Amino acid sequence: MTELKTTALHDLHNWIGAKMVPFAGYEMPVQYPAGVMKEHLHTRAKAGLFDVSHMGQVLLHGSNAAAQLETLVTVELQKLADGRQRYGFFTNDSGGILDDLMIANRGDHLFVVVNAACKEADIAHMKVHLDCEIEVIDDRSLMALQGPASEKVLANIVPAVSDMRFMDVVVLQSDFGTLWISRSGYTGEDGYEISVENEHAEKLAETILSDADVLPIGLGARDSLRLEAGLCLYGNDIDETTSPIEAGLQWAIQKSRRAGGEREGGFPGAERILNEFANGVDRKRVGLLPEGRAPMRAGTALFADESSQTPIGHVTSGAFGPTIEGPMSMGYVASPHAAIDTIIFGDVRGKRLPAQVVAMPFTPANFKR
Repeated sequence: MTELKTTALHDLHNWIGAKMVPFAGYEMPVQYPAGVMKEHLHTRAKAGLFDVSHMGQVLLHGSNAAAQLETLVTVELQKLADGRQRYGFFTNDSGGILDDLMIANRGDHLFVVVNAACKEADIAHMKVHLDCEIEVIDDRSLMALQGPASEKVLANIVPAVSDMRFMDVVVLQSDFGTLWISRSGYTGEDGYEISVENEHAEKLAETILSDADVLPIGLGARDSLRLEAGLCLYGNDIDETTSPIEAGLQWAIQKSRRAGGEREGGFPGAERILNEFANGVDRKRVGLLPEGRAPMRAGTALFADESSQTPIGHVTSGAFGPTIEGPMSMGYVASPHAAIDTIIFGDVRGKRLPAQVVAMPFTPANFKR
């Protein structure tokens, strides 16, 4: 059995009483003594600190880095402004999603953050296909500070973050070394992601956590927060069989890469993806609000009515939403059943229970535009 990796904050997690679990090859905190419900609600009300150091950090150097990376992703990079970042995804030749990622323009290079479970494959993918210098960062930790109090908390350490807006990126000097900061995150709340040298990571985390408005947050609340925000989890809601159009992520494909655009296509799977733009898809990702209190969890089969035998789709993520005070799910259904307010049925322990198709996010986003 492969030994689990640990992050630079591992000792801190244990010291403050985290329950640790295996996740993407790492031992990670799933919750702290406050519990998932309180962690979730505290992040929405004030601020939460997440260790996301298991994710991959990569620098792409060279004047052709943006043009090179555009051959692997569906997004516009050559006109991405300095100091800005963009959500995107690697696609395969059949138009499926290999991973979703964040790409930042930092002037003379790109900064790319990839998912933990995919990072080895992503880095190998880039090394095979890109003709630019690829620097894998292994001496820096990554943490996310999320919630409405995030600006106040982080500005006490680096005041310049108050001037940032959603999806800005900066490099700032601090008492904790050089910090790479983006105003982004995966909770639907305002907040920041902070890359810090491993040697300073624990002290920075302790300083942030010393603020009365901040609690440490584990993977459990991270999942319920991102689901309330209507955000996909790679491996659950999107994977290499899912196209961006099926997943409702066409907003992340800029006009220049679409049919008739300045750099139309040119990415793996473009034929399928551009065809789906024009002609639609057979299935769509939707939000679901089940009736009652019981969540419809991943794998739940979905049906058009209470008696039909042929499923119209399935749930990919489901949980109780502490903010909305009820169950929530997302999944894929055949397009004729994807209209808002459609009632469909999930098979929960042999019973057909109703759920309403709804728009996502389940709770409004609070980004600083």
